[in-house]
Formats: sequence, structure tokens, C-alpha cells
Amino acid sequence: MNYTGLVIAIVNLLVIGLFHPLVIWGEYYFTKKIWPAFALAGGVFMVLSVRSGSDLYSSVYAVIATTCFWSILELYQQEKRVEKGWFPKNPKRQK
Repeated sequence: MNYTGLVIAIVNLLVIGLFHPLVIWGEYYFTKKIWPAFALAGGVFMVLSVRSGSDLYSSVYAVIATTCFWSILELYQQEKRVEKGWFPKNPKRQK
């Protein structure tokens, strides 16, 4: 039996579950200006994915990379959700 697909699916679920609060936290404390950190992390994981000798590790790195890149869009959308009042605004942060 080949469990690679199942492992990748579980990792995908865990990574998305981790990045959801990470985006909220990042926008709360740093605004959307933290996007270069997500871009850099995505680039690093994309390079790791391409250079990995294992299909499993390559897939896991690619999942993390694409989640980092997707999080950039989510940062901008999170800012709009905060403006709408759906999420709390950081009272200590100046605009």
C-alpha cells in the first residue's frame, strides 16, 4: 500500500490549520506589511521542494510554499475583515 497521498493530505490540512491563525496574528501585530516574510518563506520552501530527493518531502515543502504564498492574499483580505469589524483591531497599532 502507498500512504504517500494520505500523508500529504494530512500535512496539507495541518499546514492550512496552522497558517490560518498565523495570518490573523501577523495582521494583528504587524499589519499586511509582513507579507515579505511570507514571500521569503514561500520561496525558501519552493527551492527546498525542487531540490529535495524525496517525493514525499518535495510535496510537503511545496504544500508549505503554496500556503505561504496564499497567505499573502489572506493578509490583505484579513485587513478588510478587520475594517468590517469581523476581527478585532489592535488598539496599540497606529494606522
